[in-house]
Order: sequence, then C-alpha cells, then structure tokens
Amino acid sequence: QVQLVESGGGLVQAGGSLRLSCAASGRTFTRYVMGWFRQAPGKEREFVAAINWSGSSTLYVDSVKGRFTISRDNAKNTVYLEMNSLKPEDTAVYCCAARRSNGLVTSDYDYWGQGTQVTVSS
Repeated sequence: QVQLVESGGGLVQAGGSLRLSCAASGRTFTRYVMGWFRQAPGKEREFVAAINWSGSSTLYVDSVKGRFTISRDNAKNTVYLEMNSLKPEDTAVYCCAARRSNGLVTSDYDYWGQGTQVTVSS
C-alpha cells in the first residue's frame, strides 16, 4: 500500500511554469512506476507522463512533449512534474499514480493521489 499526496498546483498565466510534486509514503517507492494524469472539467482523465523506477525511462503524451518533464527522487520518495510553456488547455486537476508492475503504460495504475488544481489563464 502506498499513499500519494500532490502539491504545487496553482494559477499561472499562459507561457508560465509550475512544478508539481507528489510525495509517497512507504519504504518501497523504488518498486513503483510513477505516473501523472490530468482531468479537465467535463473531460475524461488523461495520461500525461510516466517514469520507471530508476528514472532512466520516461513516457509522455504528445501534447506535452518538449514542455513537461517528469522526474523522481527516490531518496525523498517524491516524483515531480515540471511544466513549462503552459497553455490554457493544460488547465486540469493533476493526479499522480503508482503502478506495482513494471512497464511504462498509460493506464492500469494501482494507487492514486487526490490531485492538485492547475489553472492557466490566457
């Protein structure tokens, strides 16, 4: 079992940057693939990015490639999402998730955080 708590959301102007953090409880953080997802009002949840246990491999949805960077600090049990060149269409609740099985995938995650709101104004 792992508990996830996100932070770092807020209101930012288009073109700005935010850094989201997701702190995980437990001593087995390195066993999990970590992912970020987002859900905008009236839309389905969307995969954003994922990172393997060592941080050596990442996966992104096309719409954020070149603008967002996922990373992790296993010593701090924390995964990050650095978001640059933000656009109004990035507005959503962003959640982190943990997956017990290996493999960078866009679904089938086991544990979820509550989320943090990101609002990008035009």
